[in-house]
Amino acid sequence: MANATAHLQAWLRDAHAMEEQAITMLTSQSRRLENYPELKSRIDSHLQETRDQAAMLEQCLERLNGGTSTVKDIGGKIIALGQGLSGLFVEDEVVKGSLASYTFEHMEIASYRILIAAAEYAGDQETKRVCEIILQQEVAMAEWLDQHAAQITRRFLERDERDVTAKH
Repeated sequence: MANATAHLQAWLRDAHAMEEQAITMLTSQSRRLENYPELKSRIDSHLQETRDQAAMLEQCLERLNGGTSTVKDIGGKIIALGQGLSGLFVEDEVVKGSLASYTFEHMEIASYRILIAAAEYAGDQETKRVCEIILQQEVAMAEWLDQHAAQITRRFLERDERDVTAKH
């Protein structure tokens, strides 16, 4: 069972780095959104959830006598910074940002399903409970993005057609 716990710790560190990456991405996206108030509001809400998720993962790692990985956390932030900056160079940033967010949410969903299975196998009911809470938040965000993709796209196209700022 020690091996399962070691894997669980490593995967929790990966999940923490993933949440740090998400915090950077969401912060960058939120700062630039001007013409999509509903999207900005949902991103800001999920940003707070994501900060809370990172804190919950830290608590799980501390309970397991492990810590976060500074290298992984910084790596995730650097990747997210690059993703955020790339939005500056595309004319349809809001559409591509929504696509990237939707895709990222599904990666997180898969990660938390794996963590739940690993925590259950390792007999760590508290980590399983935390990951189930986080999973539901990620599913809710992915569903919101899915339900609003057409609306965001239409708004972008309408603004672009009127020759007003549409990208963000």
